[in-house]
Amino acid sequence: MAPGALILASWPQKLSIGEIKTRKLFSIFNILSGTSMSCPHAAGVAALLKGAHPKWSPAAIRSAMMTTADSLDNTGGPIQDIGNNNNAANPLAMGAGHINPNKALDPGLIYDMTPQDYINLLCGLDFTSQQIKTITRSSSYSCTNPSLDLNYPSFIGYFNWNSSKSDPKRIQEFKRTVTNLGDGVSTYTAKLTSMDEYKVSVEPDKLVFKEKYEKQSYKLRIEGPLLVDKFLVSGSLSWVETSGKYVVKSPIVATTIRMDPL
Repeated sequence: MAPGALILASWPQKLSIGEIKTRKLFSIFNILSGTSMSCPHAAGVAALLKGAHPKWSPAAIRSAMMTTADSLDNTGGPIQDIGNNNNAANPLAMGAGHINPNKALDPGLIYDMTPQDYINLLCGLDFTSQQIKTITRSSSYSCTNPSLDLNYPSFIGYFNWNSSKSDPKRIQEFKRTVTNLGDGVSTYTAKLTSMDEYKVSVEPDKLVFKEKYEKQSYKLRIEGPLLVDKFLVSGSLSWVETSGKYVVKSPIVATTIRMDPL
């Protein structure tokens, strides 16, 4: 999430910025709100990160921006959702949080991805051969390892309102791989926030890196209750470096919301 409320920006001179009675007003600037105004902020931060780290992939840049985002506002309270009567915003409203460019420069760990990871996702989504060729612009690709579990810096699990102990969707697991960007030996410990009736665990709960660019993998497991009380519950997983220098945070969502097929 980036600044998008009451942003002063340039404006086409031929388009009216407002009207007083029947008289139209024109200016080379306008004050606007919305995603159109926040998107340039996010894109600008991404460009600055690419300039500082030319070898970072787009996935690495996105990961750095997400895992270092602020989940609290400048008063130390929860970020509020204006679309929900100013109640505390959940990850479906604010994403990973409010962008923090300075922290994103040095995130500690990143969730990186290669083009093949995206191809595996397309294969897992049952895209046709022609569709994959159109997207990748290549006829040379492999679907030997299809997967719906992209190495993304967040988690969302879909659960049923009522479950049985044999319900395969009652327990959902996610595999993630992180890359160490710190120099030398570093140790990270998992910190989970509680998620009401859902049980969340991480295995292993400690990652020890011996060198820079070393990769380590872990699994996050969400177990749903037999009867769900709330349609959406959120929490987070933070990998905290021993010295406290780095906190690599990912949002977690468990929901009964059903997405309509396209």
